[in-house]
Amino acid sequence: MGRFIVIVLDGFGIGEMPDVSSVRPQDHGANTFAHIVKAVPSLELPTLSRLGLANASGFETNSILYSKTAVWGRAKLMHDGADTFFGHQEIMGTLPKKPVMEPIKNKLDTINDTLTKNGWNTRVYQGDQERLLIVEECITIADNIECDPGLAFNVTVALDDISFEWAVEVGRLVREVSTISRVIVFGGRGVHLPDMLAAIEEYGAYIGVNAPASGVYRSDYHCVHLGYGVNAEVQVPTILGKMDVPVYLLGKVADVVSNAYGTSVSMVDTRAVLKETLALLRKEKSGFFCVNVQETDLSGHQEDAMLFASILEVADAGIADIVGELSGDDILVVMADHGNDPAIGHPHHTREMVPLMIHSHQGGPLNIGVCETLSDIGATATAYFGAASPENGTSFLELLALPAFPV
Repeated sequence: MGRFIVIVLDGFGIGEMPDVSSVRPQDHGANTFAHIVKAVPSLELPTLSRLGLANASGFETNSILYSKTAVWGRAKLMHDGADTFFGHQEIMGTLPKKPVMEPIKNKLDTINDTLTKNGWNTRVYQGDQERLLIVEECITIADNIECDPGLAFNVTVALDDISFEWAVEVGRLVREVSTISRVIVFGGRGVHLPDMLAAIEEYGAYIGVNAPASGVYRSDYHCVHLGYGVNAEVQVPTILGKMDVPVYLLGKVADVVSNAYGTSVSMVDTRAVLKETLALLRKEKSGFFCVNVQETDLSGHQEDAMLFASILEVADAGIADIVGELSGDDILVVMADHGNDPAIGHPHHTREMVPLMIHSHQGGPLNIGVCETLSDIGATATAYFGAASPENGTSFLELLALPAFPV
């Protein structure tokens, strides 16, 4: 048994999806990679270049050239919108279901009734225009005001006043009666209800607690994402974990993907997460590894192409070390989960195709074409280990041994 490694450069898209004009017109013209190199034409990414970044994106720069040894492709997003959480669920083999986009006001009374019937003490808090829910005087339930409006409900928790496990139970009840894409349960220490209420912001029909301003990120941060229509039993980590295949999730993917049988390490710093991945690969000679490089996405949110480029340079160096550690039947897939174009004119994710850059001992050049869903990566991973397929996706494992296509 070898190793199957997926590195997700969060937000690193290579051009708008074909459906953007009709479903997400604000992303028309998005191309994260193209706009980064336009802003930083001297950008050098020797490892990603060798792995086929130019091949996948369809153009060269002065220093990022077509590779004659690469195995590459592109993948479409099947999930609605452009979302890190659902992008990773899709990678792990989930068949995306279309959620409802709506404000907390549409579900507030239903959530309140459900919680009180299950023994929780609640009260409604009236903001300037809209309402949110307070539970046990230490939890707020409101809109997520940091992502696309209507995408998620936040369950914000003061962990000095209640355990995270109890807070997750509240979140599960919210999830049961909501069809919004995500219910996010998160909190930290050193904050209490007055801190959270002081950070309330309202935008039109939406009301929420500004998470950074509330202070919940500062100490002992905990987070669980509960997604609509997500069943861990038919995802890669559970399928492989039940077969005793070691499973490691590092970076933000550890926060958003269920991994009951494996090891999850939540990290943000790019150097640290790739260094930890390298250390694990030097120790573990078999297993499934999924690694998220989050700081690329954070750079896109800041609309900072220079910062995005600098994080890519750090990631490129770290991936070079990882490639140097691979041997035998190991397979590495470097990809993204959506776009986050720093030049599009808004600070949100962009609905883009993503690159697939694949390293294996077969080598290239080989163009595997366009995958219709990110789940093809999950399906390929389970096929690699001889396991049952996840609920979505088609394996391209056999393609890797076919005669090469011309560059």
